[in-house]
Amino acid sequence: MVTQTRVQVGIVGKPNAGKSTFFAAATLKDVKISPVPFTTIDPNVGIGYARVDDCPCAKIKCNPRSYMVIDGVCYAPVELIDVAGLVPGAWQGRGLGNQFLDHLRRAPVLLHIVDASGSTDEEGRVVKPGSHDPVRDVEFLEREVDMWIASIVKRDWDKTVRLVEFSKKNIAEVLSERLGGLGIGRVEVEKALEGAGLAKKPPSKWAEEDFYNFSRLARSLSKPIVIVANKVDLPEGEEGYKRLREVYLNRIIVPASAEAELALRKAAERGLVKYKPGDPHFEVVGTLTPQQRAALEKIAEVMKKWGGTGVVQAINAAVFNALKYVAVYPVEDERRMSDKAGNVLPDLLLVPHSYTARDVAYAIHTELGERFIAAIDVRTGKRLAADEPVSHGLVLKILAK
Repeated sequence: MVTQTRVQVGIVGKPNAGKSTFFAAATLKDVKISPVPFTTIDPNVGIGYARVDDCPCAKIKCNPRSYMVIDGVCYAPVELIDVAGLVPGAWQGRGLGNQFLDHLRRAPVLLHIVDASGSTDEEGRVVKPGSHDPVRDVEFLEREVDMWIASIVKRDWDKTVRLVEFSKKNIAEVLSERLGGLGIGRVEVEKALEGAGLAKKPPSKWAEEDFYNFSRLARSLSKPIVIVANKVDLPEGEEGYKRLREVYLNRIIVPASAEAELALRKAAERGLVKYKPGDPHFEVVGTLTPQQRAALEKIAEVMKKWGGTGVVQAINAAVFNALKYVAVYPVEDERRMSDKAGNVLPDLLLVPHSYTARDVAYAIHTELGERFIAAIDVRTGKRLAADEPVSHGLVLKILAK
């Protein structure tokens, strides 16, 4: 049985941007949804799904235990953490912001839900649609996260100075120990120090700007942020999405309508439509009232224009594009592609693309990693060395002592 911890994805944004609607649409978990700031206080935690279209289950009838299969499409579970809306000054505790930020410690990637329609200001208050620039939301939120990390770096800085300048400890080692709880490792710390020009600068000489630049780089390396341009079903939302694309040329930006996805998922639950999450269309299979038909026709227009609602696409962008994870299917019986009980393709692991066959063995179970000899690419019969990186869609047999 696979014991790997699920990938965690943090959902962030200002109040009233549609975060809770996005979370509810992705998880079908009941949460408070209201057009007022601070609807969410405690973090909502639920299971969403990354969609794997090119999975082996399209050609093989499988018996999944740790994931779902719908009409030959695999859905890998991920843990979504929806925290309360952040406002300017959150890193200093405004609006309980530092408490809310603390909920994101372990998430290796963040989805920033932006009100692309510009119908709410930075505090989440309702304003005239199109009157607020969504670019300002991206700027302020990322600064809040970066300043929060900087405040953690600066804690007991005198101790850091003593360790590095008097005890001659490596500054990367000291900082990686301090930031390990945020998921910022030694490699990211070293790259951030180099990028900020601080690798050889004595910590006693660091200025406020140095703390911020280091923290910004460390965060970008360890917690990439995917921008989700929500409310593109509104005319102002489409304009806001275009504005974001113009400013952030090299960023991952996903157009979305969380409300459309939530309505579709609920209609599918009631048997009114046939819809696989992430599809660019749906099929009406139930009897609709005139109001339901009109609402679904509007949703169909949005999906045709954008290739879907954007909710599953955003999760996929976080997992496969930002984190660069791949899907791997471990099996025990290579001939039947099954476990010992005969379950075909029972498990799906989401792992970093840099993982080797031995890393996958450790992800399944520590003891299996320790007893690792080699691995077999089940579909080609090729033997994989311990240090050979795995590939997306790999069906893997681990050979152990």
